[in-house]
Formats: sequence, C-alpha cells, structure tokens
Amino acid sequence: MCISCASFSCSDMMETETPILNIEPEISQKSDSAFYAFGILTAMQQVADQYVFQGELRGDLLKVVPGITDKNLQSLADFSATTENKYDSAYAYYRIINNCNYYIAKADTSLYTGATNVVIRQYAATLAIRAWAYMQLARNYGKVPFYTTPLTAISQIESNSFPELDIYGIVEQLAPELEKFTGFEVPTLHDSYRSTSGAGTQRWGSQSAKTYRPSACFIPVDVILGEMYLETEKYDQAARHYITYLTKVAPDVNQRSSIYLAPLREKGSFGFGRFASAGSTLPDPSVIAVNYITGTPWSAIFGLNSVNDIITYIPMAVNSQSGTTTNVPYAFGFDYYSDSKSEPYLEKIQLLPSSAMNTLSDSTEYYYYYRTSKTSTLTQFDSVAIANCGDMRMRSVTNYQISADSTTESIDKYKYGNIVLYRTSTILLHLAEAFNRLNMPDAAFAILKDGISSALKSTNSAGSYVCAYMDSTTIVTLDRDYQLFNEKFTEDYALGIHCHGAGVAASDLTRTNVYKPGSSLYTLDRMVGKKLSQLTGTFGTYIGTTRQDTINAVEDILCDEYALELAFEGSRYYDLMRLARHKNVSSPGTYPSNFGSLWLDEKIRSARQSDGMSLSKSLVTESNWYLPFK
Repeated sequence: MCISCASFSCSDMMETETPILNIEPEISQKSDSAFYAFGILTAMQQVADQYVFQGELRGDLLKVVPGITDKNLQSLADFSATTENKYDSAYAYYRIINNCNYYIAKADTSLYTGATNVVIRQYAATLAIRAWAYMQLARNYGKVPFYTTPLTAISQIESNSFPELDIYGIVEQLAPELEKFTGFEVPTLHDSYRSTSGAGTQRWGSQSAKTYRPSACFIPVDVILGEMYLETEKYDQAARHYITYLTKVAPDVNQRSSIYLAPLREKGSFGFGRFASAGSTLPDPSVIAVNYITGTPWSAIFGLNSVNDIITYIPMAVNSQSGTTTNVPYAFGFDYYSDSKSEPYLEKIQLLPSSAMNTLSDSTEYYYYYRTSKTSTLTQFDSVAIANCGDMRMRSVTNYQISADSTTESIDKYKYGNIVLYRTSTILLHLAEAFNRLNMPDAAFAILKDGISSALKSTNSAGSYVCAYMDSTTIVTLDRDYQLFNEKFTEDYALGIHCHGAGVAASDLTRTNVYKPGSSLYTLDRMVGKKLSQLTGTFGTYIGTTRQDTINAVEDILCDEYALELAFEGSRYYDLMRLARHKNVSSPGTYPSNFGSLWLDEKIRSARQSDGMSLSKSLVTESNWYLPFK
C-alpha cells in the first residue's frame, strides 16, 4: 500500500505498510479500487478504540474504578489527558485522511462494467470517510491542519503551510464536493471480501472468524452531510439529507424505521434485575399487556452480524493474526478474546455506568396497557398506566453477576467486537434535533413518541408540521411516500424511539377494543413541563414558556433520549458538545449568553461528583472542551 499517514511531528510522518517509502500505486483497475478502499477501512480500525473512549469517557454516562481502570482512561474522564495518552492521537485520523486523499486524487472514476460505473460509489464513500475523519479531528481538537492533497514525501509535511480550520471551516471546504453525490448508495462489494469461516458463530471459545457486511463499513454520503450540517447549525440542510438517506438511500425498510419487540419481552416480566430492589412501583402482571407488537428485540441490534439497525460500523479482528484487535469489550467487562467456551465476563470491570446514567434510566416512566378487571379478555385493555420501574434498554444490554460479596455490571454492547458509528436510531434522533431547531418541537417529539409513519396524519398534532416540511423539500410527500418509513405503515405500526425502552409511549391509535383515546401520558406538554422545572431548579434562572423555551426543553429531552438509546457507543461527548454550541448560539433571552457552556459544565461536573470524582478543568471555558493535539 502507498504511504499511509500524515502527521505534524517528524517521528510519525512516514509510517508505511512496506519497508519502501513513496510507493505510489496506480488505481486504474476495478480490483485496485476495491482493494484500496479496504486499505482505508483498515485505517479506520486504528481509530476505533479511541473513538469510543474519547467520546464516552468525557461524557456523563460512565465512571472509572480507581485501582482498576487504566490510567489513560482515567485521565480522559477527568479531562487531564496529555499528548502522552494512549487514546489521544490526531495522527491516527490523519492516516485515514491521507489514504483518502490519495485515492481521491488517483482513482479512475471512468471505469465501467457494461453501463455501470463500478468505481464512483467507492469514490463517493471515500469522500464521506475523509469528511468523517476531519469532523472527528475538529470535535476533539478544535482547529486542525487541513489539506486535501496526498502527501507522499517528508518534505511536503515539513514545509507545509496548511491552514488550521474548525468544524465550520471544514464543512465549508468539504460539503460542496460531497453534495455532488447526494442520493448515492454505499459500495456493495463482492462476497469474496467477506470471511465465511465459522460464519455466524460467536468468537469466544473458538478461533473461527466472524462474517461481516462490507457495505456497512462505509458511511453514506447523506448521513455524513446531515452530520456536518447539524454540527454547524445548518438545520434545514441537515434535515433534508437525513430524509434523503431514510427515503432514498437506506437499503430496506429495517433501515428506515425502528420497530422492535415491546421491551419487557426481552427480559421477562416486571421487576427483573436491579429495578426490583430500587423501590419501584410494579403493576399486577395479570392486568397488563406488554406484547403489543412483534419484531426483533432491541438488544439484538448489537448481536453478531446484525442487519436491522446498523448503518456503519467498524468490525474488529477476532485475533491479532487476523488484523487490528480492540480493547473496548475488555474495558466494559467482557473478554472478547478469551478461549473460554462460555461467555467470559470479567470480575474486575474498568468502566461502569455512572450514577447519572443509572438515575436517568431508573427514573424514566414505563407505559403499559392496563385493564381494570382481571377477568376481562386480552382485547379489553382500556387505559395506559405508568410503572415506576425505569427504561428497559439499559437492563437489556447489561449483564449482572451477583456473588456473595459483590455485584458486577458489564455492558454487552461490545460483546461481539463491533464498533458502531451510525444506526438508524441515530439518524432519526438527529433528524428530530434538526426539526426542533427549525421551530418544529412538535415534529421532533413525534419522532420520540410515534416515529414517522402514516399514523401522524390523524393521531398526532405534529403530523401537519412533518407533512408541511417534507412536502416542501420535494423529497417525500405524506400521502405517497410515508410507507417508505415503515414496512406496515398503518397505525398499528407507529412506534417512536422512546418506545424502545419505555413501553407504550406512542400516541392513542385507532386500534379497536384496545384502549381509550386520550390515555397516553407521554405527551409533549407534560414532558416539556417536567423538563422546564428541572432546568429552573438546576440553573436558578428564569425559565419561561415561550416557543424558544419549549425548543430548549425539547433539546434536553432529546439529550436524555440519546443517553437511553445510544449510551456507551462513542457519541455521547460529541452530542453534548454540539448541543452546548446550539445553546450558546441560540437560547432564550432570559438565559445567560454562555448558557450552553454552563449547561455542559453542569451536566458533566454533577455526574462526576455523584460518583465521587472531579474535573481538572472548568468546561465553562470552551477551549477546555478539547484534547491536546498530537
């Protein structure tokens, strides 16, 4: 492979996969292009661990364990990391960028098989990967050196005068070229590039390989454009690209909507796990119904070779002889590389859910169908009630090992060695974030409550907002194309993101003999009211009831949903930073001008204090948000 890195310190400058420097391969054959694309994906594996650790440990959802947690991880968590930190390497991202730059400069995009251009989708996907790498650099370091030409000689680096750009400058530079490829699907590479040895088997207890989906190793152009525009407050462009992905690019209905089993069916009846001893109010099982919809369990998203929800992931090697391995499962309490024939959970776990995460999960209301008479038939449920037993997503991906003297709590999201970058739920939630900032908090909340389906036409006040916006984009129209979001787009299949863990939070649908209209308590007004009260208590400032106050409150509701849905997947700190910037740019007039910075500092500092930890820096100062550049 060609020169595979660029950095801005001499020691890292010219690392290469061969002992010979400055080999410049031609990319003039179809096979050249495919193999080079996989070379770029190999570079992505090099940043997988630091993506997760940097994105989660600086957030509010994890805590470290003194005496057990690796010191590199501890310093990330208290914001004291230096350039010596094992998981702080800008160079690793520049390695991806330089590979992408070389491919973009050298690829022959005129190669056809019959009438099909066999390279253009790989070219577009490479543009998207480069944009993702630059976005990660800006998120982690603020302003970073920017270049788009391939560097193949040390002199090019030593004599550089590269401009330093922040996220706004990077988007301005990269978005126009990406816009040329909106609507493009990711490359679908031949099955010969997929391991079939031990296909479909778990890794632990054997040396067999796992299968992987080559197409899911790439980032769709419209996904990365949506992300870039969302980062830079270009909400209209962000929403348009998210909708383009969901309606025109997503390969099948499973990646346009998120429909899963009712959460309680994953782990049995109420009272399972730690919720049973947390003072919860549990309903009588004989008067509840929880199996209101069929489908895939939510926790199956993270299983081996999952296809339902994952858009982009980095599959890590099953052993060091096969490629780049990962430390992430081990840090979360699972020895992915064990030779044990059973699931090898660890007794000493480095990273645990924070008190803030557990409190959020435990305090989330669970909604269930209720019948007033135990002798009623199953079709005679007439109401929706609340059980104070918490959201079910945390417990469905948490493994508890209870012994006589201790209880360990490992996270199963990484049990199969996959690092997930984007899921359908991510895109739907980010679309909700864009809708909210487009002055449509109703539409944003509808995605949490009902998802996007034909049910919005008649059952939710947000339907008119969503309809008007989507019609205006000329991308999708309500009556013609809503079926693109759901395989069965009737009211029975309306299901929002919040329903993944909170039960029947959806709108009151027109399902005969199930329950009465007006009974769902998960409503915009009620949840906004609760959130505004929390903000008033936390910041002691005047919180009003204007449209802008509602938008700010819905943004905080979305922030909570990001935690419940996407916890520990690597995106938490970046979500918090983005929301803090939004709040700094646009908050109600009664709020401080730096409300976003105050909000970020409070959220992370209070989480640390709840776990007996501290921060080494004040996050009210924006320069402290970033890592030292190395």
